[in-house]
Amino acid sequence: MSKTRRMSRIFSNDGKSITLALDGYYFSTKTAGIDQTIALLPQLIENGLDAVIVTYGMAKLYAESFKDVGLVVRADLSTSVFDARIPQTTDILSVEDALKLGADSVISMTFPGADGETASHKMAWELAKAADNWNVPYMCETLPYSYHVTSPESNQIETIAAAARIGTELGADIIKTRLTGDPADVKIIEAAKRPVLVLGGPKTDNILDYFNYVKHCMDVGAKGVAVGRNITLDENPIGVVAGLNTIIHQNGTPADAYQSYQSSFALLQA
Repeated sequence: MSKTRRMSRIFSNDGKSITLALDGYYFSTKTAGIDQTIALLPQLIENGLDAVIVTYGMAKLYAESFKDVGLVVRADLSTSVFDARIPQTTDILSVEDALKLGADSVISMTFPGADGETASHKMAWELAKAADNWNVPYMCETLPYSYHVTSPESNQIETIAAAARIGTELGADIIKTRLTGDPADVKIIEAAKRPVLVLGGPKTDNILDYFNYVKHCMDVGAKGVAVGRNITLDENPIGVVAGLNTIIHQNGTPADAYQSYQSSFALLQA
């Protein structure tokens, strides 16, 4: 199978993607809502979901649930799952392992600027090279210094842009990274030279604020989002995806997205 065909399983015909990150079990004990959200996948797909990011065990456990959505399998695991502040991962899965699960793509993290950046860069490069051998798109989640914003420098546009480009130079086909919310975020998109999926952003209790952030991301050139908690922890996961679909695939406004969110409550209660 060609890499282009596999990319079309992650990105819709418009070249954009709503990707649901369900891989939290590899990185944290804060996993509330993940399994419950998987049960809603048929409705999420109907409302515009394109792809999911999953763990190896999850791909096996919920194989039937993932058959109608693009499947991105996580190839790395936190070295300290009980302390999410530690920006280190270890490789646990090969491209061949992922293909046996029916994966359309593989993903790993790298942490430019962190103490362990050499190991994470090497892991990314080796996975990218193996993915090329199998015509599998490789998504690099490139985060300066750590998973989270840990210092002013780790949230500077120039720093994130440099980190994004490192992912591309390591061989990534897709970049997953964070944006700051500033109009100058366009520099990050331009530096990546690859389709950028934006991290879901900080958890917020105001869904309209979140939709405003997503609209900003699309306006500066992102190709979509890869979001976890802002879907799985929301009281209306279907509505969040419907709102994202309004912005990302239908070019709607945050107000339009909020209306889609509100309208979908009936689906959640059905």
